[in-house]
Amino acid sequence: MIPRLNSPGFGRNCEGLRRNAPAYNSGMIQRAQELLRSVYGYAEFRGRQREVIDAALRGKDALVLMPTGGGKSLCYQLPAMLRPGLGLVVSPLIALMQDQTAALQQLGVRAAFLNSTLTHQAQREVLTAILNQSLDLLYLAPERLLQEDTLALLDAVPLSIIAIDEAHCVSQWGHDFRQDYLGLHILRERFAGVPRMALTATADALTRRDILSRLELNDAEKFISGFDRPNIRYNVRTKMDANAELLAFLEAHRGQAGIVYAMTRKKVEAIAQLLADKGFTALPYHAGLPHHERTAHQGRFLHEDGVIIVATIAFGMGIDKPDVRFVAHVDLPKSLEAYYQETGRAGRDGDPAEAWMIYGLQDVVRLRQMVDQSEAEDRHKRIERTKLDALLGWCEAISCRRQALLQYFGDSLPGDCGNCDICLTPPQTWDGTEEAQKLLSCVYRTGQIFGAGHVIDVLRGKDTAKVRQHRHQRLSTFGIGVDRTEVQWRSVLRQLMVQGHLRSEAERYGAVLLTAKARPLLRGDERIRLRQDVKIKRPRKAAAKLEAEIAPPDQGLWDALRDLRHQLAKEAGVPPYVIFHDATLKEMVRLRPASLNEMLAVHGVGETKLKRYGAAFLKALQEQQER
Repeated sequence: MIPRLNSPGFGRNCEGLRRNAPAYNSGMIQRAQELLRSVYGYAEFRGRQREVIDAALRGKDALVLMPTGGGKSLCYQLPAMLRPGLGLVVSPLIALMQDQTAALQQLGVRAAFLNSTLTHQAQREVLTAILNQSLDLLYLAPERLLQEDTLALLDAVPLSIIAIDEAHCVSQWGHDFRQDYLGLHILRERFAGVPRMALTATADALTRRDILSRLELNDAEKFISGFDRPNIRYNVRTKMDANAELLAFLEAHRGQAGIVYAMTRKKVEAIAQLLADKGFTALPYHAGLPHHERTAHQGRFLHEDGVIIVATIAFGMGIDKPDVRFVAHVDLPKSLEAYYQETGRAGRDGDPAEAWMIYGLQDVVRLRQMVDQSEAEDRHKRIERTKLDALLGWCEAISCRRQALLQYFGDSLPGDCGNCDICLTPPQTWDGTEEAQKLLSCVYRTGQIFGAGHVIDVLRGKDTAKVRQHRHQRLSTFGIGVDRTEVQWRSVLRQLMVQGHLRSEAERYGAVLLTAKARPLLRGDERIRLRQDVKIKRPRKAAAKLEAEIAPPDQGLWDALRDLRHQLAKEAGVPPYVIFHDATLKEMVRLRPASLNEMLAVHGVGETKLKRYGAAFLKALQEQQER
């Protein structure tokens, strides 16, 4: 979409505030609160938004970790409107830039982006707007920002804030490392005094330290919100008949928007065709498709209702579509970070959503082969293997799946979540105390400096060169686990890692170490139960459909409001959710506003959208009530 910088009313909400913006004072956060209501239509800040915004208004650097859908973008958008100068947003994907710019323009915020999709004339318009200081926010990819002509252009104008979105991309410990992000450390010296904000939804403690170091955020304030997405139901099962299981799952979500992830392009094409043959609106998306076809499929997913995208991991990051009701994995992702990022596309609107995954041994073998055969350095291969083992351990958990996921990211949850497959249908378990003691003893006696493979070789009494080299055939634990297979021992080891008795050090060649939690288990002071491997029966019938959220008497009004939204979105050339989210339409159905003033009280209706669309929606409400 080409930015329409001179459209009527463009930027009117923020112009006066920006023109007269003083140095920081205690009243600025109240002005941010006013903009939150008048521009975005929200009555209150969420989570730690207020603290983050206040830090930016004070000119402080910040590291912001919030879950997907937690409102990260507001944290830099509001300071950019209130502080003098242009706000820069570093974003890795063109689709994300276009989506957020379109949404901001609908709010009356002066926003634009610079990337290769713009015509020469459109780029000239954006450059002119930058030099004229008539923009609040500019979205750029890191490689575009770091070009010398871009930096020279930005030297000529005052900057209000620099936001680095998807900041985990700067870390080689993260799941989505991007080389272009490494150059962003120059922003500290080049634009000294301009507050920088690194934002991400996915970063463990190691990745967070890497972000701070590589971006040189030396004195940054840290805002680490919880990772929990309580509206998402996690459901993981072993794979038997992937196509039948997927179809059974999707029957409960027929007519809903969702994403199905598969490992290969060939599999993506096959699944998309299978779903289309079964009556679903399903479209493939992978890097091998022509650019125009990928763009068309993504456009349909964003603009139409009930579209399913079947994709490789090339699709997903930066997709702001709020009403994705499910994310399904028919193959394992590469890590828990990748899984969290990909499933984070579901339920951004806060309504119930489902993250469903099936996995099998062949997934493990293929992923390990991909790691082993990659051209990455040995250090990074070790990191990837460790992350894969953590994911597999999580798949085999026997206690609340959400608790284990949050623990991986250094977060916690008091009590079971009641909204995952394990809480809803607890798995069968067996007393694994003796096997656990054997394995823990073997880790201890081999010196806690070896990886899982060697420890299991010693347990099973295998005569290998490494065993002979270290004389481990002389250990008391040599061969005491010969009665179990390597696969069974790996399952025991992964479950001990998930439950916190073992940990793996990626920086020490994947060495397996005991934790303090292992001591009482080794001494026999406590017992442990492990997940029983079971065969999943072929699904015979589809799951029941979810209960409708709209009461039958309100269905006509709901459909009318959605039809009007679709018509207005088509005219504006934006996705329907950019006009209003489903949550806003539901509140219209509930409150039945009868005037513009009453409409302004609806969550998500700001002053600009009230002027643009308020009368049309009031008319639709009135017409339905008269029927």
